Amino acid sequence: MSEEALKPISPARVAQELTSLSERRKNKELTPNEYEHRFARTVSELRDRRIDGNRAEILAALTPLKDDGTISLTDWDRLVRSLGLV
Repeated sequence: MSEEALKPISPARVAQELTSLSERRKNKELTPNEYEHRFARTVSELRDRRIDGNRAEILAALTPLKDDGTISLTDWDRLVRSLGLV
């Protein structure tokens, strides 16, 4: 399957995946290195596959993750910068 054939991911799905990843880190199911690797891979895949929706829709779905502490401010900055949302 070519990259062009991949459907963009919904903002809600991105939020769900990041929440799951964060919960696994908080529950100590992932070491800090494993979390870092998976977070970086997730961001890279999002850049390649893209998120469906405009900037406002994407930020509306993802901002609560920062606001409620699901993802750290450092990870938030990395996420929005890597995805070109700032």
